[in-house]
Amino acid sequence: MKHRSRPAPGAGMGTVTDLAPGAGRTPGNAVRDRAGDPDARWLTALMHAAFFLLLGASLTRFLLRHPGEARTPWIIALSVAIAVLYVIGPVLGSRPTPRSLVWLGVLVAVWMVLVVLAPSFAWCAVPLFFTGLRILPPRAALALVALLTLFVVAAQLRLAEGFDPNLVLAPPAVAAVATAVFVHMQRQAGRQRELSERQRELIDDLLRTRRELAATERREGTLAERQRLSMEIHDTLAQGLSSQQMLLQAADRTWDADPATARRHVRTATGIAERNLAEARRFVHDLAPADLAEGGGLEAALHALAARETAQGQGRLTVRCHVEGERHTALPDRVQSALLRIAQGALANVKEHANATEAALTLTHLDDRVVLDIADNGQGFVPTERTGTVGSVRGHGLPAIRARLHQLGGTLTIESVPGEGTVLSAAVPLTATTPPSAPEDLV
Repeated sequence: MKHRSRPAPGAGMGTVTDLAPGAGRTPGNAVRDRAGDPDARWLTALMHAAFFLLLGASLTRFLLRHPGEARTPWIIALSVAIAVLYVIGPVLGSRPTPRSLVWLGVLVAVWMVLVVLAPSFAWCAVPLFFTGLRILPPRAALALVALLTLFVVAAQLRLAEGFDPNLVLAPPAVAAVATAVFVHMQRQAGRQRELSERQRELIDDLLRTRRELAATERREGTLAERQRLSMEIHDTLAQGLSSQQMLLQAADRTWDADPATARRHVRTATGIAERNLAEARRFVHDLAPADLAEGGGLEAALHALAARETAQGQGRLTVRCHVEGERHTALPDRVQSALLRIAQGALANVKEHANATEAALTLTHLDDRVVLDIADNGQGFVPTERTGTVGSVRGHGLPAIRARLHQLGGTLTIESVPGEGTVLSAAVPLTATTPPSAPEDLV
């Protein structure tokens, strides 16, 4: 009897160790884990199989060793009762609800009665360790484990023929190992949940940041495109409309006194309207300057611009164009378009503000850069760092020129003395450069 009772601790310890990973599931997630985790389902099935195996083995041992005793019907009835109670447990779930606590109390009470009547049922406590640790709060679970361990020790001593230290120390050791493994697995599961939640939060933050970055880039792209379009419209359509307005007003004033001059003003305004119409159609097509689209490159476009401005000036303003140096490679379309727009904007300022009679466009090709100079013999002004930043419709020309040069990594130099005219020099590097953080305007 003593020899046969000793293997039980080893068997029980193996059962508890195998079940411990399943015990690591928290009560709130136990049902979901069993439904979605294959390992949890196998561990749960193993736990149930171990309980019924120990219960059946204990009942069989009792019936073989104590046949026909008066307590036998009670032992059989209590065995059936504890089996039925154990089957009901999974239906109640693993949360510490009043129903599950009452169920656990009844299950433990029936087991205790069985152990008192038949000590061989003591090792059925091994699955009960797991059940108590899974349902009860930590302190209550440890108290239950200690109580069950005491009953196991008492039952083993009753079965032994004499005092055996192994029977006293083995059950607490098994209980301690089972509890330690369960607590460790529970903490590991908690840390894993926290890590998963943190990862989800980081992923959500990353997705939110990407959405915000994409929205910011879209806004910046929209603002940049609006700025570019405003400069395009200012240098072409707005200037043309302003010239048409002045010409038509002049024609209206001289219509009765000098019909020939009035008609000449109207014809000039008509020519400007044709150019504006071409520019508007070019905007719709690809926003390239109409003069460049006609072929001939930047030099031809500047000559055409000078001739057109001279014709529109009707003797009041003469614009000449000069090209110095030889072009070794074709200028990028972006550079040609920007320099042509700069020339248009600068000449518009000359007509509107300088009261000049002569202006000159000089395009200089150097080895590492191309320079466009716009000079006039007008009234001049005193340049300042904020020249052209007047907060009104007027004064948009120079900021637009600076912005265009900044996009190309170029520089703008303004030289002017009151009464002695003005020279604007726009230099664009031909090597690939990164635009500085702010325009480098040399005044």
